[in-house]
Amino acid sequence: MHRIGFFVCRGHDNLDLAGPLSTFNQVATAAGHMPYDLRVISQSGGPVVSNAGLPIETLPIGRRTFDTVVFVGGDIDPMQTSENIAAAKKLGARALRVASVCTGAFLLAETGLLDGRRATTHWRYAAQLQSLFPRTRVEGDSIYITDGHIWTSAGIASGIDLALAMIEKDVGLEVARAVSRLLVVPFRRPGGQSQFSAMSQMEPESDRIRIALNFAREHLAEALPVDRLADAARLSLRQFGRAFRRETGETPAKAIERLRVESARLRLQDGSEPIEQIALAVGFADPERMRRAFIKLHGHPPQSIRRESRLNGER
Repeated sequence: MHRIGFFVCRGHDNLDLAGPLSTFNQVATAAGHMPYDLRVISQSGGPVVSNAGLPIETLPIGRRTFDTVVFVGGDIDPMQTSENIAAAKKLGARALRVASVCTGAFLLAETGLLDGRRATTHWRYAAQLQSLFPRTRVEGDSIYITDGHIWTSAGIASGIDLALAMIEKDVGLEVARAVSRLLVVPFRRPGGQSQFSAMSQMEPESDRIRIALNFAREHLAEALPVDRLADAARLSLRQFGRAFRRETGETPAKAIERLRVESARLRLQDGSEPIEQIALAVGFADPERMRRAFIKLHGHPPQSIRRESRLNGER
């Protein structure tokens, strides 16, 4: 029987745990037998309170060993105590397969197991993970990544995607498909995290700032100085600058850069258009500027997006 330990810390996210745990649990129904022994564990055992205030009973790690260890995400600071890091290192060293869900990648990175490897986390924290752990190659658009025996997944519900992929590897394609049907979720979700990006979700309060953003989206290939955006919003430069930052949390220049990276990402995923042509089409003066923007915002260059998209297409 394959033993899986779900390591939780104070402030863990309920869905980061429940998603993959429930997915593995459904194998019993899908396969007609249970190949997994599932345990929820923590550094010292006992009840551990989630970031929603709900406690879950856990077993202490002690001398327990697991075939697979999953570091469950949640609030980052509580998981980075010296005790949790020491426990994570011990668990990771003993396991045949090590994984993280969402921000659990931060604890996994503390063990050193992500050094020199590809990894992902929630798109909102990808740049932070890259900054704190520069030896890790963070790919902020992936739903999940496998690099050797190390598996990492993106935000929250992607723990289900990761668990389905593990089930396929452990038990087979048909069982994994059956589990996805039981859960009423796609077996393989199309696209990456860019479809959930902050700029795509941004909704300014005022019509004027919304008009300026729509104008920018429609004219990305052109020069977009602040005065042109202010004119589109029919505000003075001073009024526009203050209102834009207040409603979006970004300067206009940073917001435009994000919009250009987002547009370029979609074009990279959708076809074989040359990278040089994409850079010009979304308003970057040259491919090198686009490359720097991608690395700054997401921790990886545009080429990795195209490579990942082609790999997904071959699966």
